[in-house]
Amino acid sequence: MLFEVVHIYSIILVIYALLSWFPGAYDTALGRFIIKISRPYLSLFDHLNLSFGPIDFTIIVAILALELSSQGLYLIVSRIMFGLLY
Repeated sequence: MLFEVVHIYSIILVIYALLSWFPGAYDTALGRFIIKISRPYLSLFDHLNLSFGPIDFTIIVAILALELSSQGLYLIVSRIMFGLLY
């Protein structure tokens, strides 16, 4: 279930990035909804200054961090539950 939630949230982050290509897309109901649920997480990465010219790599780093942390958490929990952690 954790992987499904992370996958859905990653898709939402990709939609957030795609909306930036369309003028006024953030002002629609869908755009406001996407901003409301994705901006708090993305704000954690704002201090990294991952913009190089017109390209912002913040979303890519945020998705990678989300995926890696979910896989790490899954590994830790599975080892604890199945007694494989020494």
